[in-house]
Amino acid sequence: MNQIDILLKQTKDAYEWVNKLVNSAPMEKWEEIPEIVESSISWQTGHLIVSFYYHTIMVIKGHQMDILQQMPMKLYSDLFTNGKPREAAGKITASDLLSHLQLMQQKSLSIIESLDEKELEKPLEPTPVPHPIARTKGEALDWNIKHTMYHCGQIGILTRILGKRFDFGLKRA
Repeated sequence: MNQIDILLKQTKDAYEWVNKLVNSAPMEKWEEIPEIVESSISWQTGHLIVSFYYHTIMVIKGHQMDILQQMPMKLYSDLFTNGKPREAAGKITASDLLSHLQLMQQKSLSIIESLDEKELEKPLEPTPVPHPIARTKGEALDWNIKHTMYHCGQIGILTRILGKRFDFGLKRA
């Protein structure tokens, strides 16, 4: 298995966890912001849409017009990067967020699949905001996986607070 295959598999696994977790939360509770966490499923989902675009698309291949024509990335960036969850509440429907999450995941995976091993060592595409962690394309893809799983933990906590513990399929004695 080469490095691209490993990054692709780990990215698919991370996205699968995001999808399992967000789909386990009832849509009518996506906007709820528990005091103790001060976030919401909507904000977490929007944040992941923006981060997938940045970490696996923009710094790897540059802006992608097909994506920018299908969703309001500027608005998403404003709401879900440094914006507060309370300010984002009600701005984007849960169904639009889910649809855009799937679209972004598909684009992200297709870009990773299109890479060759040599590209992983190349510097990132220039962006107005320097990448906080990565210097190479491989490092950006690796960070995306870690960042995604970090937010899976937050989504798991949110769903539990909102009354639905995620069922990992464990059998109880």
